[in-house]
Amino acid sequence: MAAAKKRTQSDIEDVRDRKAKVIKDSGEKRHIAALILARGGSKGIPLKNIKVLAGVPLIGWVLRAAVDSKQFDSVWVSTDHDDIEKVAKTWGAQVHRRSPEVSKDSSSSLDTIQEFARLNPEVDVICHIQATSPCLHPFHLKEALEMITKQGFTSVFSVVRRHHFRWQEVKKGGSVATQPLNLDPCNRPRRQDWDGELCENGSFYIYTRATIERGLQGGKWAYYEMLPEYSVDIDVDIDWPVAEQRVLRFGYFGLDKPEVVRLLLCNVSGCLTDGRVLISVSGEEMVSVNTRDTMGIRMLQREGVEVILISSSEDLLTKALADNLSQRTGCEVRQLGKDIQGEVTAMMDDKDLDWKEVAYMGNDAPDVDCLNLAGLSAVPRDAPVVAINAAKYSCHSAAGLGAVREFSEHILLLKKKAKSQMEQDRIHRNTF
Repeated sequence: MAAAKKRTQSDIEDVRDRKAKVIKDSGEKRHIAALILARGGSKGIPLKNIKVLAGVPLIGWVLRAAVDSKQFDSVWVSTDHDDIEKVAKTWGAQVHRRSPEVSKDSSSSLDTIQEFARLNPEVDVICHIQATSPCLHPFHLKEALEMITKQGFTSVFSVVRRHHFRWQEVKKGGSVATQPLNLDPCNRPRRQDWDGELCENGSFYIYTRATIERGLQGGKWAYYEMLPEYSVDIDVDIDWPVAEQRVLRFGYFGLDKPEVVRLLLCNVSGCLTDGRVLISVSGEEMVSVNTRDTMGIRMLQREGVEVILISSSEDLLTKALADNLSQRTGCEVRQLGKDIQGEVTAMMDDKDLDWKEVAYMGNDAPDVDCLNLAGLSAVPRDAPVVAINAAKYSCHSAAGLGAVREFSEHILLLKKKAKSQMEQDRIHRNTF
């Protein structure tokens, strides 16, 4: 009797790939899931995954891209932390509460992904998206997934092209030598003459279930190249301010185009000021206004955005104080009653504006309705939770300490993005 042929790992992988192709050819739809790993015990930056980056929780950037891509049958966040779970659900994800066994500092991504796959047997393809890649866009995910669903790859990972000359330190006994790794020092190539090297950028990894069972990359694999401007990763605190500037320019802000704001309504108390009213011995009232905030208002005015300062009935400003604020800022100061939303709506009707053309900056419960309705809305860093939850942007700065300036810059940046998008659309239309 002839001896049975020994099956190699390659044979096993070929069989699995053929089975996957049979399923695909039969028309049976595979369940594709997005999975973001977000453990609560980050050592570099505490609770990094839900720390606010450019007004949005870090994990919110990738969740928004995943949901809006409309490529997934389910979107999941795997976590061991209650606060991360709340944020994940707010941004449209289901939550996989990982076990203690895969929540340790020593636990690997593979351990957690395999646990998720084992507990969700209906999932055929997993797109592991890293929360620390806030410049991910829906088109990245769509194009990469098509390599799995239409081109037959079993593993796809994101890379970025780098043009870095690399050297290696070689220790020999007590001496240290240095040798080149990817260049000839006597014949250094020009950038335009060198294709560079492909480096994993950690944005996402896509695998079929069969691939996950044996590791994170295997079978028929391929890379998906992302441009450098989208390749942002955050590991330590020093990365944060750099990432924030990058995401404001290259991040994905949602399906809708950035709003073009024509009017900013800003609460005086708790936004332009820190909420305190100082009273002198003679009975005069005084407030403190930060010059950075007044400069932010002037920046908006120069770009054609009208700014109106508002004061609620609970926080009455004296006429003299309102006049002084108006003169210093160049803004109208309006006293609103208890029905803030009704009066703001009437104001918009007079100016023939829609909510999407209005930005609103508030600081407490009476502002919630307007914060929800406005095309852009913001609160200072020290606002109560009820206001923070309603706002679309949470400032890093506190009330009276640059929050208005920060929101003004955010509005102007989105105006630039909208203008750039319109110019790009015009180019595309003229091309065809």
